Amino acid sequence: MFPVAEHFISINGEGTRAGELAAFIRFRLCNLDCSYCDTKWANSSDSPAEYMTAEELTEWVIHSGVKNVTLTGGEPLLQRHLNILVDMLMEKGLRVEIETNGSIPVDNNEYKSRPVFTIDYKLPSSGMEEKMYPDNFRYLTKKDTVKFVAGSNEDLLRAVEVINEYYLCDQCNVYFSPVFGKIEPVEIVNFMIDNKLSDVRLQLQLHKFIWDPEKRGV
Repeated sequence: MFPVAEHFISINGEGTRAGELAAFIRFRLCNLDCSYCDTKWANSSDSPAEYMTAEELTEWVIHSGVKNVTLTGGEPLLQRHLNILVDMLMEKGLRVEIETNGSIPVDNNEYKSRPVFTIDYKLPSSGMEEKMYPDNFRYLTKKDTVKFVAGSNEDLLRAVEVINEYYLCDQCNVYFSPVFGKIEPVEIVNFMIDNKLSDVRLQLQLHKFIWDPEKRGV
């Protein structure tokens, strides 16, 4: 049984499939406490949740007719037996992405078929960079993504250091995303120009422009 904080159909607001429909499954519980987190309501062990089985979640996705599935949180990799759900979804021909906070190893050989990973590397303004697990970068492929959520110029400078140290642009997709309301996208674009970051993409959270930024279930 999985503690599901919410599950809904919407568009992917970010990532390589931004703008495409996706079935979102948000799990309860997170091991980090980022300064800008917009899902704190789902992050504690006693946050409201509906308990659902892997079979129930898979049936819900199939019934929706949507092919993309995003497992998020909280922190989805804290869920025991997540591989069972992933395998069940992928056996149905669904495209599964796991959004993880970068603090937990993603090299889990229990998956029958490997899902796509989006790793959110926490920069200084998050207050959580010390919790990062950079060994994860060795496991990434061109299907995966590392996302840097930046709230300041200091964050952007640190992101470049990490990108260069681990040759991330040669391994996976790399995105910059602004902390909503903290830094203007144009500042990130100008930083990318100044630093000749041709292989990094700017990413805006589409759902926060389409709907109220505080709205859940989108």
